[in-house]
Amino acid sequence: MTTNNTKTSIREKIGYGLGDMSSSMFWKIFSYYLPIFYSDVFGLKPAHAAMLLLITKLYDAVSDPVMGLIADRTRTRWGRYRPWLLWVALPFALVGILSFYTPDASYSFKHVYAYVTYLMMMTVYTAINVPYGAMLGVMTEDSNEKSVFSSYRMFFAYIGSFVAMGLFGLFENHVIGTVNAAGNVIKGVGDASPMQWTMIVTVIAVLCAVLFIFSFLMTRERVQLPEQKEKQSIKEDMKHLLKNSPWWLLLGAGIGQLLFGSIRGGAAAYYFANILGTDVLITCAVFLTIGELAQMAGVAFAVPLAQKVGKKTTFFGSLIFIAVVSAVIWFLPVETHAGMIGLIASQIAICIGIGVGAPMIWSMMADVADYSIWKHGNASTGLIFSSSSMAQKFGGAIGGFILLQVLAFAAYNKDVTVQAPETLAAIKALMSWIPAIGALLGALCLFFYPLTTKKMNEIQNKLS
Repeated sequence: MTTNNTKTSIREKIGYGLGDMSSSMFWKIFSYYLPIFYSDVFGLKPAHAAMLLLITKLYDAVSDPVMGLIADRTRTRWGRYRPWLLWVALPFALVGILSFYTPDASYSFKHVYAYVTYLMMMTVYTAINVPYGAMLGVMTEDSNEKSVFSSYRMFFAYIGSFVAMGLFGLFENHVIGTVNAAGNVIKGVGDASPMQWTMIVTVIAVLCAVLFIFSFLMTRERVQLPEQKEKQSIKEDMKHLLKNSPWWLLLGAGIGQLLFGSIRGGAAAYYFANILGTDVLITCAVFLTIGELAQMAGVAFAVPLAQKVGKKTTFFGSLIFIAVVSAVIWFLPVETHAGMIGLIASQIAICIGIGVGAPMIWSMMADVADYSIWKHGNASTGLIFSSSSMAQKFGGAIGGFILLQVLAFAAYNKDVTVQAPETLAAIKALMSWIPAIGALLGALCLFFYPLTTKKMNEIQNKLS
């Protein structure tokens, strides 16, 4: 492995961060707003929308390693991974817009259209994000520089989430209180017209494409990887992975963490539209934007806490904390000033907790890779990190499925002015104790996770 030039610039780091800023914008929209778009705007039955999100996200999860193989074998004058940012930027934006477009057609046609467009969206998302992540390995050989690039990536990802939620906040402020085509007063984004949804997503999609193109222009692949790799048995790598008990436990913790976020994030729009109504001091998008800022604050505490009490304890404590605070929301009043203050306070507290725990899983995956070297003599680092990405998508898929299935079971009906009491109770549960169960399941997995700070010190000493 050779390097053309090890020196990197601030411009390159910013350029690399712009890539995840773009990805994060669409990730947040699909996580928070796609369920209510499919059920209330597009017109899918909640049960059908739930199955759609589950099937397409599972497809997305298993497509990651396939795209990794394709990117590894790409050869261009721009490098192996970087050109995918240029090639897929415009398809990424176009398919994103089509995913939030509602055709004037029969229910059966729209059902098929939703599957086709969402599968296409997951394909282009994978096609641009897997190479983007792999770029970190060829931009510099310096381990410290890689950490700096990673920090820029996380910082700009939060900026992207902030921008996306801010734009949806402006969207909500624009449409709430106006009268839609059916003559009803819009009380939430679910009542906005299909074309209004398409327009706001178009604005975000164009911005995402521009950011990816700038990321391509501002970065370089400096490390020249060898053309021929040492032959390795995929069967042996998979065998070692499946026997890696810390990997299984950390995988469970990651899925629990994503279950919490996807269920609660997707439920927020339903909660604001059906429980809080229009006479609220804060819209759903602003509420979620406050959460993004709180997560940025939480990240600042992650490293100091991990250095003091260890990664496992930090991650475990964050999951217990967000579960408890989330469950408390069930007991908050919904029609008083005190209830709104309590909701905002809980959002800030929960998102700080998420920010503390979020960086831990990636650092702990590196420990799992070191454990694999010590245990089996083979790290399979790429496979281990690819599987963690798959876990994120599995968690998001299952979370969206649970959200819409609970709404279907509770007889959610977008066409009624006031939901039935049992439906309102289900929506409140989706914002409180149901996601808390996901976080607790993740904490349970971490309780048995064996790679403590002491254990990792022993492994590192043996590896040295």
